[in-house]
Amino acid sequence: MNWGAFEGLLRDVNVYSTAFGRIWLSLVFIFRLLVYLVAAEKVWSDDHKDFDCNTRQPGCTNVCYDHFFPISHIRLWALQLILVTCPSLLVLMHVAYRKAKEERLREIEGDNYRCIYPNPGKKRGGLWWTYLLSLIFKASVDVVFLYIFFRFYRNYTLPRVVKCELAPCPNVVDCFIARPTEKNIFTLFMVVTTCVCVVLNLIEATYLIGKR
Repeated sequence: MNWGAFEGLLRDVNVYSTAFGRIWLSLVFIFRLLVYLVAAEKVWSDDHKDFDCNTRQPGCTNVCYDHFFPISHIRLWALQLILVTCPSLLVLMHVAYRKAKEERLREIEGDNYRCIYPNPGKKRGGLWWTYLLSLIFKASVDVVFLYIFFRFYRNYTLPRVVKCELAPCPNVVDCFIARPTEKNIFTLFMVVTTCVCVVLNLIEATYLIGKR
């Protein structure tokens, strides 16, 4: 990964964000993305390999694992982080469009050029709506994924032992999840930071509307 380009992207997003937006961005990239990359991926790397059931019936372990883990926490978090950061890039694209439009008009009109956007990053007009809708979208994505996690994993927790009686298991078998306590701690951490991000998005949206 090119961290220089990544740092430049973060710097550009910060320039056009409010104070609440900068806090949100720091929370996402430090407490969510870095935790995901550095720790969470390693914790879930053995979830299928070390999912043991007390039977040697071929296929039983795979079927039970698929039933209790329809989609991995890691893949859900990856999709969530992608969707929740895309709106910030849309704001940058809108500002870049304004700057490009200014340059094009300056070249066409020459001395008769009249500045349309004295400050392309000023959140007025269409950019204001783009920024506001990006906040609503980010908050909505986080809320939807909180609901998905709750539906798949009750109370956001994993039990130490699960009982499975799906075919081709010969009877009710006990299956053991690898490192459930550690996974529950990371899940709780991600849920709490997601809730804080939702609150920050709502506060920033209220601030943006009130300021206008």
